[in-house]
Amino acid sequence: MTPLRRNIAFAACLATVTLAVLDMQIVSAATVPIVRDLDPVHGVDRIPWLISAYSLAATAALPLYGKLCDVIGAKRVFLGAVAVFLLGSGLCGAAQNMDALIAFRAIQGIGGGGLMSVTLVVMAQLMAAAGRPGSNGGNMGGLIAGAGMTLGPIVGGSLADHADWRWIFYINLPLGVAVLVAAGYTLRLPRQTVARRIDFLGAALVAAFASALLLVTEWGGTDYAWSSATILGLIGAAALLLALFLWRQATAPEPILPLSLLRHPLLGGSFAIQTLLGMALTGSIVYVLMYLQLARGIAATQASLYLIPMAIGMVVIGLVSGRLAYCGWTTRTFVVSGTATATIALALLATSGTGTSLWLIRGEMLLLGLGFGQLLGQLILLAQETAPAHQLGVATTSARFFQTLGSALGTALFGTVLARVYESRVPGSTTSAIAHLRGEAQAEAVRGFVTAAHWVFLCAAGAMALALLLSVLLPKQPRPARPEARRQPAETVPANDG
Repeated sequence: MTPLRRNIAFAACLATVTLAVLDMQIVSAATVPIVRDLDPVHGVDRIPWLISAYSLAATAALPLYGKLCDVIGAKRVFLGAVAVFLLGSGLCGAAQNMDALIAFRAIQGIGGGGLMSVTLVVMAQLMAAAGRPGSNGGNMGGLIAGAGMTLGPIVGGSLADHADWRWIFYINLPLGVAVLVAAGYTLRLPRQTVARRIDFLGAALVAAFASALLLVTEWGGTDYAWSSATILGLIGAAALLLALFLWRQATAPEPILPLSLLRHPLLGGSFAIQTLLGMALTGSIVYVLMYLQLARGIAATQASLYLIPMAIGMVVIGLVSGRLAYCGWTTRTFVVSGTATATIALALLATSGTGTSLWLIRGEMLLLGLGFGQLLGQLILLAQETAPAHQLGVATTSARFFQTLGSALGTALFGTVLARVYESRVPGSTTSAIAHLRGEAQAEAVRGFVTAAHWVFLCAAGAMALALLLSVLLPKQPRPARPEARRQPAETVPANDG
C-alpha cells in the first residue's frame, strides 16, 4: 500500500467507527417520533426491544468476527460487515411497522458489531504495514467510540427534531457506500494461507450466553421482578450456556475464544479492566443524564449537552497521548493514570446535590472524559500488543466483548441500587413519578433520588477503583509506548487480502 492508499483507508476506518457508535446511541433520542409514526397505541411498550435488538445482535456476533479476521483476513470481514450494516440501515429506514423495524435493527446490529471490532483490527494492521506498529490508530478508534457514545443522543435528537426520523438510518447509506468503495480499492492486508477451521458451535454458545445475560439486565427489575420465573430461568440458562462454552473452548481444536488469552497476565487483566470500564462508563452517562433531568429539572435535549465536556476530555487526551508516549509513557502507564482519573471524577460526581454548581458538573464530566479517554483506546492497544500475531482479531474483539458485557452488568447493578435506595427513601414511589409530583412531595422525591444517585456514582467509583488496583498489578511492559519501539501486532504473510 502506498502512503496515499493507507491514509485513505485509515480515514475510511475512522468514518466506520463513527457510524457504528453513533448508530448504537442515536435511536434512543428519536424513539418518540418513531413510535408516533409507526405505532402510536402500543409502540411505547416496544421501545426497549427497539433499542436492545441492535446491541443484542452486535454483542452476539463479536466473538465470531474476531475469529473470522484471523482465519479469512480482516479486509473481507470488514467489507462484509459494512455491507450488512448498510442493508440493515436501508431496511430500517423503509420499515412500515414496529415489528419490522425491530427485526431490521437486529440485522443492522449484526453488521454494526463488526464495524467497531473489525475496524480496530484493520487499523492495527494498517499501522503495522506503515512501519508504526502499536501507533495511535487503536487509540483514535477508541476515542471516536467514546465521543460517539456521548454525542450520539445529541445527533439523534437534532435529526428527529429537524428532519424525518428515517434519516437517522438513511444518512448511513452515502457514507457507508463511500467507505466500501474506498476500502475495497485501497486495503491490502495480510491474510492466512493455511486453512483453519472455525468453531461455529463455540460461536453459537457464546452468542446465546451473551443474549441471555443481556436480556437479564434489560428485563430484570423493570419488565419482570428479579425473583420471577422468567429472570431466574434466564439466569440459569446463562450459567449453563457459559459452562458449555468454557467446556467447548477447552476441548475445541480451534476455539473461538482461546482460554490461553484469559490466562495471560496482561490480557486477562486488561479484559477484567475492560469489563469494569464498561460498567462505569454506562453508569456515568445514563445516571448523569437522569440526575440533570430529575434532580435539576433540565430538559432532555439540554441535559445531553452536558456530555460535550466529556467528549472534549476524550479528544484532548487523544491529542496529547502521542506526546506522552514519546516522553516514555507505556500503555500500562496510561491505563493506571486513566483508571485513577476516572475514579476521582466519579467520586466527585457522587457528591452532587440539588444545589451543586452546574459548572462544577461540567468540570467533573471533563475530568471523566480525560480518564475514559486514556482507557478506551489504550486497553484495545494493550490487547493488540500482547496477543500472539495469529490471534490479533480474537484479542481485539474480545476486549470489545468484555466491555459490552460490563456495560450490561453495570446497567443491571446500578439500576437495582438506584431503585432500592430510592424506595427506602420514598416508599411506594418510583423515579418515573418524580416529574408528576408537586410541592413538598416532589422535593422529598428529589432528595430521595439524589441520595440514590449518590450511591450509584459511589458504586461506579468503586468499580473504577478496583480497575485501578488491577492496572497497578498488571505486569510491567519491558518496552516503552513509543510507536517505533512497539512490536508488530500482526506478522505479514506472503498472501495478500486484496
